Amino acid sequence: MDAANEAGQAKADSAKGSAQLGTGGGDAQTHAPAPNTPQFTREEDLHAYHEMLLIRRFEEKAGQLYGMGLIGGFCHLYIGQEAVVIGMQMASVEGDQTITGYRDHGHMLACGMDPKGVMAELTGRRGGYSRGKGGSMHMFSKEKQFFGGHGIVGAQVSLGTGLGFADAYKKNGKVSLTYMGDGAANQGQVYESFNMAQLWKLPVVYVIENNRYAMGTSVARASAQTDFSKRGISFGIPGEQVDGMDVRTVREAASRAVEHARSGQGPYILEMQTYRYRGHSMSDPAKYRTKDEVSKMRDEHDPIEMVRKRLIEMHGVPEADLKATDAKVRETVNDAAEFATHDPEPDLSELWTDILLEARA
Repeated sequence: MDAANEAGQAKADSAKGSAQLGTGGGDAQTHAPAPNTPQFTREEDLHAYHEMLLIRRFEEKAGQLYGMGLIGGFCHLYIGQEAVVIGMQMASVEGDQTITGYRDHGHMLACGMDPKGVMAELTGRRGGYSRGKGGSMHMFSKEKQFFGGHGIVGAQVSLGTGLGFADAYKKNGKVSLTYMGDGAANQGQVYESFNMAQLWKLPVVYVIENNRYAMGTSVARASAQTDFSKRGISFGIPGEQVDGMDVRTVREAASRAVEHARSGQGPYILEMQTYRYRGHSMSDPAKYRTKDEVSKMRDEHDPIEMVRKRLIEMHGVPEADLKATDAKVRETVNDAAEFATHDPEPDLSELWTDILLEARA
């Protein structure tokens, strides 16, 4: 394909991708987004603003460190998608599990994991969550019920279903929040998981973060059914499309889905229509979409800016207070980066740890 045709195809993909946000499903098993956007209290908006801003600033700093060569391997940033994981966490309770793919730093922070430990793992230091041996795609926190970060596309869906099976077996009232991207939604193991989850009425909420381009191909070119909320229809799993750029609509839909799963009715699918501002990974120039499309999303749909405007215009929060919040968040992130770049690398003896688990008597 020559350069002119490539440019034309990128424009076509961009146009098709743009059409995805806001489309609604019409099937009986699919619920359209609520016509009236729910409102947040002042405290809820302040909480959402702080948490999303923490993810945004952390990811910006991670991108800087990657550019400086301090983070190696792959690095997939969550910039633009912050409302999804924060809205989901606002609807969950302590003890609910979270598992996701490789665009995972935002999920870690949303679960309450220490930014220092996350950043230290990214830079391969002993203070990281996997003691510097795992990197971005191999971080876990049993304390925060975060079960990864998985580099194999779609692999986390089977594992998240297993977490739901454990919850059902233990009858502990917990829910597994299992995230995947639009690209992973076409994996065969996803549908095996859907079948088992509905067959056994497992408490799993499948969150499909549809940022439109998977690893670089528009969903319109890669998926015969681009309404991902319908992917569970043949199994009898209800689903709905959600504006994933608005933390309020995410929290509202998440509350319905989590209650459905927690009450013993089985799994639920949420298609979060969202958007990533950066490429698939730090090495992706994202030439498959136009700069105008990215700018339009930033200008009109940025999840953090929408909350900021509400805080000023609806809740009467002084702009100086929001600037102070931003300064505090930046300080937290800078402290994490400082720790991560000065913490020692793991000792060579660490190569022999975490290989075998000693059998209990």
